Order: sequence, then structure tokens, then C-alpha cells
Amino acid sequence: MKDTFSERSELTHPEFQRYSRHLLLPEVGLQGQERLKASSILIVGAGGLGSPVSMYLAAAGVGRIGLVDHDVVELTNLQRQIIHGTSWIGKRKVLSARDRLLDINPEVEVVVFDEPFTSENAERISEPFDLLIDASDNFPTRYLINDLCVLTGKANVSGSVSRFDGQVSVFWAEKGPCYRCLFPDPPPAGLIPSCAEGGVLGLLPGTIGTLQATEAIKLLLGIGTHLIGTLLIYDALDMRFEMVKLKKNPECRVCSQNPSITQLIDYEAFCGVPGHDNDESSHEPDWEIEPSELAERLATGEPIHLIDVREPHELQISALPNADSIPLGSMASRIEELDDAEEIVLFCRTGIRSTRALRLLAGAGFQKTVSLQGGINAWARQMDPTLPVY
Repeated sequence: MKDTFSERSELTHPEFQRYSRHLLLPEVGLQGQERLKASSILIVGAGGLGSPVSMYLAAAGVGRIGLVDHDVVELTNLQRQIIHGTSWIGKRKVLSARDRLLDINPEVEVVVFDEPFTSENAERISEPFDLLIDASDNFPTRYLINDLCVLTGKANVSGSVSRFDGQVSVFWAEKGPCYRCLFPDPPPAGLIPSCAEGGVLGLLPGTIGTLQATEAIKLLLGIGTHLIGTLLIYDALDMRFEMVKLKKNPECRVCSQNPSITQLIDYEAFCGVPGHDNDESSHEPDWEIEPSELAERLATGEPIHLIDVREPHELQISALPNADSIPLGSMASRIEELDDAEEIVLFCRTGIRSTRALRLLAGAGFQKTVSLQGGINAWARQMDPTLPVY
């Protein structure tokens, strides 16, 4: 993307009406609106962040919007992913999003990519677009988008959310630091919970995504002060914004004068986690027990120590009888409470946290410990439909 995005596309008469409030702004005007119509943006992710980003960019008249996502709409998405509706549950997210965007503004072009965004296809997919918006939910994709933008000279409007906190910045290596300058390496796997594990305030992606859309519009129009070299941090609980100045890392592995990364790499291997956010656990099969098998063993009176590693407030949603509560974050300090001679079954919501607890106990010498496959949600679906699934 050039400093001054000079390409323009003439407006039709209906578009003069549609964008009249923009045309009244001297910072936008006719030339600016024609620039927006001639521009193109690729949004990676059609979820919580991608929903407000794409809807506002479509409404603003960005002429060509690309959407990359390989998931289907689920009921748990609808609390925050407002681009999708109940009627789209079970269907492809990119098709749901395209349908909504064209309803908002049939004057724009929406191009969908119903495929994972990977090292193999990222350059092909992103090549026709002026800038990228990172609306992803995982570290492999964030590092992929960053490196791709550095190598192609494009701006990366980045956003992230977790629980009640959000962050926004513009990483554009030609003008400031890149994402790797701030985070050279990803955090250890499991250190930062995903939205599926830790939760997220449904309104939060709306705030952060709208800020991302604002930055993208300003970049295309060449107006205002951008978040290049600045990290905006939002705390929804305290309603507080903070601005942190960022510096370019002269030793950055991708954007320094002597980079060690000169092409896209295997980002899942680099981050040590899969490039998607789901509820499935990943570990050795003999480390887990199916709900039906656990039910049979409990019915025979077999002595099994059930340990719920969820947070205490989750016990109000669903619980298993006679289970002890030891949250994952407290497991290391409470190992001495456990007997390694006992048969122990760990469980959480979906099996992710119990798998981490299992690895912790295995490292401490526990040999008779397994994780409930699919967690208490799987138990509710298969064994006890009176329990809610969440």
C-alpha cells in the first residue's frame, strides 16, 4: 500500500446517497470515497473480530473485501460473532459473512476463501489486496500474517481479545515495528487461554474490531494519526485505554536489516500449537477415558477419584457428584493433596485443561491418571442430558 492511495473509482448515483455522510467530511469527501471504492482489504478470520471489522468496512464502501476462514458457525459463536445468525448454525462462516455483508452493501465485492490460512496459500490469497487485517484467534496465524506483511511490504492491522482485555496496533515494517519486534517468540503452549477456554466478554470484539476498521480506513485515506509504533490496550472492566509506544527491534528476525527469516515458515511448529481454536484435546489415546467407560466403572463402585480442574464459578453451571475441585492454576501447588496410588480421572469443560493437568501430574510421577474425553460437556451429551452444555 502506498503512502497516498491514489487509485479512484467513480461513484454511481445511488452511492452518492449511500455514502453522503462521508462525502460531507472534508477529510473524506468525494476523492476519499472513491479511494475507498478502489481499495481492497483482506480480513483473516470471520469470527469475533472479523464480524465488526468486515461489516463496518463494507458499510464504509471498501470496494473489495476478502474473507479467510475455514470454520462453520456454532451456537457458542453467536454471543460475540454478530455477523452470523442462528439460521446459519452448521454452515460455513465465510458464506454466512458474505451473505450479511452483501445485504449491508451490495455495491461492494466480497471474495471468500473457505480454507485454512497457511504458509502454502498465504501469498496467493493476499497478493491482490492492499492491506491485511489480523482478526485471527491463534498465534500461528498471527505470526504468519506478520511475516507475510513484512515480506510483501503491506500493513497489518492487528487486534486481539481475551476475557475483558483487548489490544490493537498497526504493524508496518516499512514505517515502524512489526509484531515480532514486540513478541519475538510465542508464549509457551497453554499459558494464554483461548476464548474457548478462558471466555471473552461478547462486547469486547466489537470494540476492538471497530478500532481495527477505523485504522484501516485511515490508512487507505491517508488521514489522521495511525497506531504504527503504538499498542493500544483496552481494559473493559475498568473502562481504561492505555497507549504504549513500541520501538523497532534492530535484531528482529524478520524486519531487521539482516533478517534470519526471509520466507514463510511452518508456524504451527514454530508456535507449538495448531493454527486454529477448537475444543478438542490432543494427546495419547491411553491418557483419556470415554464417558461411557467412566460411567460403567462408577456404577460398579470402583474407587475413582474425580477431580474437576475448572474454575470455581463454572461449578455453578454443571458438576459431577463426588468430584473434588482443584482448578488447573492451583494444581501444581496442591499435588501433595493427591495420592499417586489412586485411580484419578481429571475433567474440565472439553478436555483441554484436564489434559494439561494430566501432563503436570504425569511429570510428577502419577501413573494412574486419565482425562475425561471431551470433558463434562461430552458427559452431558452422552450420559446425562439434564446437564447443560456450555
